[in-house]
Amino acid sequence: MIATSQSLRSSSAPNPAFSPPAHLAPTNPSGFAALGLREPILRAVAAEGYTSPTPIQLQSIPKVMQGHDLLGCAQTGTGKTAAFALPLLHRLAEPTSGGQRGPRVLVLVPTRELAVQIAESFSVYGRHLPIKTTVVFGGVSQGAQVTALRRGVDVLVATPGRLIDLMSQGHAPLGDVETLVLDEADRMLDMGFIDPIRRIIGKLPSKRQNLLFSATMPPPIASLADQILRNPVKVSVAPVASTVDTVKQWVLFVRQSDKRSLLREILRDPTLTRAIVFTRTKAGANRVARDLDSAGVTAEAIHGNKSQNARQKALGAFRDGEVRVLVATDIAARGIDVDGISHVINFELPNEPESYVHRIGRTARAGARGVALSFCDAAERTYLRDIERLTRAKIAVVENHPFTANSNEATPIPPRQNRGGGRGFSGHRRGPSRRG
Repeated sequence: MIATSQSLRSSSAPNPAFSPPAHLAPTNPSGFAALGLREPILRAVAAEGYTSPTPIQLQSIPKVMQGHDLLGCAQTGTGKTAAFALPLLHRLAEPTSGGQRGPRVLVLVPTRELAVQIAESFSVYGRHLPIKTTVVFGGVSQGAQVTALRRGVDVLVATPGRLIDLMSQGHAPLGDVETLVLDEADRMLDMGFIDPIRRIIGKLPSKRQNLLFSATMPPPIASLADQILRNPVKVSVAPVASTVDTVKQWVLFVRQSDKRSLLREILRDPTLTRAIVFTRTKAGANRVARDLDSAGVTAEAIHGNKSQNARQKALGAFRDGEVRVLVATDIAARGIDVDGISHVINFELPNEPESYVHRIGRTARAGARGVALSFCDAAERTYLRDIERLTRAKIAVVENHPFTANSNEATPIPPRQNRGGGRGFSGHRRGPSRRG
């Protein structure tokens, strides 16, 4: 018998960026206090209930505070945002000579959702400091963003496209930037942002601190790091492209024509309390969401064709438990940081193996447990082999599910995307096996 669920964190579990709270003895500093962060930042972090840094934070925060360039490679859910936000807030609290026109910190990210998440983190951690943070991204009117920039900002979190637009109109002066952060750098390259990034970097002061964070480190990222980082400190808290041990991974071989039926069957299991279903295309996400709705499963699709308001509304409903399933494309899902995601379901395997690591990182955040189920038809076997080669691990097979493929008849292989954008399921008679 195979169980597809694992124990989850309670709804009151701490923010995944940090370990559970521990006592902080003022006479013997530990946790964040031992890192030398300013008292207002420690107070804000303590108010969130967190005092023990994660490994990426322990290694990064002191070096960033000292002004070093840094190359950080860590899996999603390991606290990368706090690893750069906390020390940069510490440095921003230092008095300046005045005359500042633009932001002192610029954070570039690939998606709107991630931009909002990071800006919120800066605001929360810097709540006791006189530091202004704003976020700019496309898909919405630029009016409010222009107004915020005119009023002055210390930290600017931006997607490259909208920032380029605002720069060309004279609304985003970057001559005062002291620190550049590239977060989710691998995804920005996948989305075709390399030229906009270079244009933005060309407008920054040559003397600045540079921080680059990425969950994977393919050759193009290493090349970019060589171009912009100066004698960087290198921090890696896990093998490149590895998946966390707390995610139980299964692959289910199934005909393409049976995937929707298999998904409906799996979702009859009530232990799948909150799931993200990944598709390769926007149209595919819409079809899957409609099919689930018609089957009585509350679902919302989230992808790049949705307006920003629609995406935020869907994400909010998912976070609040009003929607049980979020159907997403890879690009739209970056930046989704929601507690208690029990399952990630790859309705279609990604044709870029690095995306698999990002996808399943949406569950089992910060040591919690989760499950990743991958549907694989005959045409996707190559993608599966690529994933196992990248992660250096075989994925266990569910051999006896209701829609097991009994032939190798292949459907056409999907084109490679351009780099640029009840009855429980646990009731199987046979357990997993390993493919030879």
